[in-house]
Formats: sequence, C-alpha cells, structure tokens
Amino acid sequence: MIGIFDSGVGGMTVARAIEQLCPGFPLVYLGDIARTPYGSKSPAIITEYSHRNTEFLLKQGAKLIVIACNSAASTASTFLQSHYSQSIIDVIAPAVAKAAMVSSNGRIGVIGTRATINSGLYEQRLQASLPGCRVYSQACPLLVPLVEEGWLERRETKMIVKKYLHPLRDKQIDTLILGCTHYPLLKSMIAPRIGRRVHIIDSSVEVALHLKKILETDDLLRTTLYAPDTPSRFFVSDIPAPVHALASKIFGRTVLLEKTDV
Repeated sequence: MIGIFDSGVGGMTVARAIEQLCPGFPLVYLGDIARTPYGSKSPAIITEYSHRNTEFLLKQGAKLIVIACNSAASTASTFLQSHYSQSIIDVIAPAVAKAAMVSSNGRIGVIGTRATINSGLYEQRLQASLPGCRVYSQACPLLVPLVEEGWLERRETKMIVKKYLHPLRDKQIDTLILGCTHYPLLKSMIAPRIGRRVHIIDSSVEVALHLKKILETDDLLRTTLYAPDTPSRFFVSDIPAPVHALASKIFGRTVLLEKTDV
C-alpha cells in the first residue's frame, strides 16, 4: 500500500490525485485532524508527529510513504528519509520542479503555513533548480483552519485570500506554488485574485505525477505496491462535523473514515 499522511483533510487532495493517476495501487491515508494545523507548531513537535504518523502507516502495511503535508515535508522529511529504509517522497520537490519549468520571468510566489515559509525550503530548492530566480513567500496561517471548517465559499475566506495574495500581485510573479495541500480546495478562489496569467502549481497533482513516473520505472516497487483488489483505507485522528462533507467533495463519493489514535 501507498501510505499518505497530512495534518488534516488537505492531504486527501493528494490521495485523490494518486487514485486518478495510479489506479490499482491501494492507499492508506492518515489525516491528523486532532492536532491540525501543523504549521503553527515548532519543528520539534512537527517532526515528532510526522514520526508517529509514519510508524502508524507502516504498521498498516504501507511500503512507500508520501508526506502530503508541506509543513511536515519542510521540517521532517530529512529525518524520516534517514530513519526509514522505505521510500519516502514529499510534495515539495515535484512542485518546485514544475515551477522552475513553467516560469518565464523567474519571479515565483509561494504561499504556505508559517512552518513551511519559515523553513525557507521552497526558496532553497527553487534557487537550486532555477538559479537567479526571485522567490516571494507569503505565510497564510488562517487558510488551513478555514478549509478544515469547510468555509470554502464564504465571503470572509475570499477577503482573507485577497489580503494574503495582494503582496504577491505587487511583485509581478508569473508562477504561484500552492505550498499546502489544503490550498487546492481554494484554487477557484485563488486563481482570479492572483491573476489569470499566473501559473498555479498544485502540489497534489505534481506529487501524483511524480509517483506515477517512479512506478513506471521501478519494476520491483510497482510489483510490490500493485494490488487492485485491496481496498484503500482512510484514517483520521478526529472526526469533526465538516470532515465528511469535505472528504466527499474531494473524492466525489462517500468515503469511510476510520477514527484512530496516533
């Protein structure tokens, strides 16, 4: 199974993209809703939570781990990759590669949680992939709670999105990385407020495309993970009222959410 973890429902956008692009590869998903958001927490705590999440997924039979949380990826990916022998991929590298490829003026915006933005990891990787580019980062701490609350169409959310994006519009960016897997749920709200000519990089889609390439080239891993008759499972550490509706919106179907402690 392919293990995926996130601090909440945002990683379900990654799970859905993987379902669509990699059919026949069952998933085991963990959304740590009880401790969301990760982005406001210290690096040490985020690493501890990520370690627990990975242990849980491996016990459920995962043979590969996708860190579908930018806060965890920017803080804990190095630790997890050095600690485990299993393949561990994160959402950051594929998004960076795509942004470096499509940007024509080298002015790239990144929005994410405080932990992701403060880590500076996107800027480091973008500079390595596209030397000389200018990276403009904007922390958006209110967006994850708004998504988790299901406020996807609220006037208040639109106002907050507009306020967060305003500094990036002034920088004349031509590419914007959605540096949090919750943000694709706000893409229809973000797009008109950042400008029609700006390429929006959806990290959930890019990591799914990256995983698809890995599976196409690694025969052993593909054989190990391919199990079309095995059902995917979706675990959450808490089930607040909006989560069922959000999960159904993301997957386009009713999803059985299993409560667990991690």
